[in-house]
Amino acid sequence: MTPATSGRHVPIVSPIAAALAALVASTLGCTVAMAPPAEAANRQPAVKVLASLPVSSEVGSGYSRDLFRHWIDASGDGCDTREEVLITERISGSVLGCRVVGGRWRSLYDGAATSNPSSFDVDHMVPLKEAWDSGAWRWSAGTREDYANDLGYTNSLIAVTASSNRSKSDRDPAEWLPAFARCSYAKYWIGVKYRWRLSVDPVEKSTLTRILASCPPLMVLPALASRVENSGAQSPGSSATGGGTATGGGASSGKLDPRFDTCGAANAAGYGPYSRGRDPEYRWYIDRDSDGLACER
Repeated sequence: MTPATSGRHVPIVSPIAAALAALVASTLGCTVAMAPPAEAANRQPAVKVLASLPVSSEVGSGYSRDLFRHWIDASGDGCDTREEVLITERISGSVLGCRVVGGRWRSLYDGAATSNPSSFDVDHMVPLKEAWDSGAWRWSAGTREDYANDLGYTNSLIAVTASSNRSKSDRDPAEWLPAFARCSYAKYWIGVKYRWRLSVDPVEKSTLTRILASCPPLMVLPALASRVENSGAQSPGSSATGGGTATGGGASSGKLDPRFDTCGAANAAGYGPYSRGRDPEYRWYIDRDSDGLACER
């Protein structure tokens, strides 16, 4: 997400702001001219992007909000992540330092507008707990910090009413959907999970598939984020220890295997299955049926 402030920032209009403006224009019967979105126009069928995500049950334990440090000043310009999002997503107003003067914002989730930014939260499209349960438990502290302050994809962080954000909480689309812009919401959710190579659980995937069936087919494909894995990470609640070598067609690295993001990719390269208590690679993946083997062919 490229911030927009006087002098230091280049004004842009985010896809979220564009979608909201289009909604307002449709309601009022008028035309609103908007600048193109910041992301490169790499568009793919949303169902295809969803199908590329690994499917797995969620971890469900070990999460703490303190594991994801935010809000930070990642760019070093004096504005923290929340301020950058409010600057970028304003639909009116000018920028003075890190403040929006005379600003106005509209919430994607419920369509409500405000000129008081303190009444809006900056929401993680995919909540921190959901990210943890879907694979972030494997990440280094630095990668979790990067995720919590992700300005590299416009839809990772959005400004919405505090009430709608609290209503959503840490629930996924199978458990909560916004009153407005459900197609955009589903695509942005998929975009974040694709960008960070997070898994979806079966019910979540089924719900997203159902939503997409009534949506325009294409979505903007975000760039993949850089991740660093915690080589000592174990699935919360697991007492498995590393050791041994991997079975399968390839040689084991002797450590957690950072070469593949999914079991399918590992299998295609001739690796797996990995056994709990024997293969250190076991801890890299999720044992879907809890039978002590990961990446079964």
